[in-house]
Amino acid sequence: MAPRRTLCIGMALAPTWLRGEGWRRPDSNIEGLFSSDFALDIARRAEAVHLDFVFRPDTLSLPLGMLEQSFGFTSLDSTLLMASIARETSHIGLVTTISTMLQQPYIVARQMMSLHWLSNGRAGWNVVTAMQGQENFGMEDLPKSEDRYARAAEFTEVVLKLWDSFPAEAVLMDREAGRYADTALIRPIDHEGPHFRVKGPLNLPARPGPRIPLMQAGASSSGRDFAAGAVDMVFAPTPDIEAAQALRRDLRARAEAHGRDPDAIRLLPGLGLYLAPTRAEAEELFRAVHLRVDRASRIAQLRDWLGVDFSAWPDERVVTLADLPEQANPKSRTHAELLRRVISRQELSLAALLERPEVLSAAHWHVIGTVEDAVAEIRRWSEAGAIDGFVIASGGSVQSMHLALDALIPRLAEEGLFRKAYDGATFADHLGLTEPKGDPSAESGTEAAP
Repeated sequence: MAPRRTLCIGMALAPTWLRGEGWRRPDSNIEGLFSSDFALDIARRAEAVHLDFVFRPDTLSLPLGMLEQSFGFTSLDSTLLMASIARETSHIGLVTTISTMLQQPYIVARQMMSLHWLSNGRAGWNVVTAMQGQENFGMEDLPKSEDRYARAAEFTEVVLKLWDSFPAEAVLMDREAGRYADTALIRPIDHEGPHFRVKGPLNLPARPGPRIPLMQAGASSSGRDFAAGAVDMVFAPTPDIEAAQALRRDLRARAEAHGRDPDAIRLLPGLGLYLAPTRAEAEELFRAVHLRVDRASRIAQLRDWLGVDFSAWPDERVVTLADLPEQANPKSRTHAELLRRVISRQELSLAALLERPEVLSAAHWHVIGTVEDAVAEIRRWSEAGAIDGFVIASGGSVQSMHLALDALIPRLAEEGLFRKAYDGATFADHLGLTEPKGDPSAESGTEAAP
């Protein structure tokens, strides 16, 4: 399982560098958060160093608890934001997030093909099944994982069929003959499945050229199997190199089981980068950003994830797996499994556990240090066959984000780990996609899209 010659690298447009106390810095430009220019500046910087794509996660809810101290989950619509960036950029891929639980396939097929046209072939779809906010769509709770992915598989199948229903070659634009289109090539899809009935065809022709790449972020067995059969990239939390190696092996094996080349699927962990000129400054940056995440909040999070109330524990007491009950439904299964791995491998006191990035921040891979520290760590993970690339989620400050784009990426290019120039103008060109569409019907048992 040799590593790829060069990495696939994306940049999260979610302003992770403004989380915690980051937005309070004088240079944060928090006032521009809801403008197109805010994201456009990042996209242009990312394009200048030849990143594969920019990516906007999304949510459809507003937890008020964090809004007193931070902007929380307030955000512009992901797809509209990407459309606003499309005209002001020329090469970088534009990956938007759309839920298969809270939307309809015809609308999504049309939105994504519209973005593909508007960006001259640079659209990408992050396919998600769970997105906070189901209560805004008439649901108290989301269905279980297997049911969500069965729906996602059929949803994706319908979208692919709709994209094929009005092929580019059907548009003739023959002025002399007075014939705009060859309607014999445009066919309804007449889809009838467990979740959807869609007649079609789409009322927008497919854009000529490479297809729209797909990304997915599910970590469950159902999510992995869906990803292995249908998508090109998997965005996943892999906090340590062993977790990344295991996930990449599993995805590649599942891709082969679906009849795909294992190289057809890329594992792209989130990479939290807290960068500064010195390691000490980076560590201080991380501490300063999480200054208001008090002990009570951390204890509450551990209770939600691990099922133990540590509030009466002395700081010096060591936490072991024997102290943790099995939880059927932890608030975050990803975080729960991650922390269990950390506890099983290290003899951590409660005080040390409360200081871990996985408790203070996100369940992603973190580098807290200098640009050279980040280069060395990325090289190590790449050479170990643990990753096919990563998605940058800079933290702490605007300076940290700028160091990630303006200093780290050129260093990776010098090391031969990343490109020095674009070879093509579409997102699929950057990914080198030549294989046919995947088989999203594997979970649903329905006929695959042609």
